[in-house]
Amino acid sequence: MPYLISLALMFVGLTCINVIFSYQSKHVAPHFISTLKFQLLMLPFFLAANLSVGYGVKFGMKAVNQLGYVLIIAKCIEVLISVWMGYWFMKEIPSWKTWIGLAVIIVGVILVKQK
Repeated sequence: MPYLISLALMFVGLTCINVIFSYQSKHVAPHFISTLKFQLLMLPFFLAANLSVGYGVKFGMKAVNQLGYVLIIAKCIEVLISVWMGYWFMKEIPSWKTWIGLAVIIVGVILVKQK
């Protein structure tokens, strides 16, 4: 059960963070004042996202007792979310190179977890 809670919390938190930055890059003017206003408005969402990721790592540590493995999984989740955000906000369709890169990451995670 801690596995699922950890994955869900990390997914929600990382998705929130990536949505905020993707939205900013697409819809907020790059001027300092408009970016500052947007970032100040997003502080409550960043707080919730950081709490979610933090508790996701905490539950992941409870499940596997290896911080490195939990953080690697979090980065894998974030890479998948980044591909999703690229498609959603910028209409970027992943090329075959992207899928090869994701496959290499998955194989690396499997190799790291083996004893």
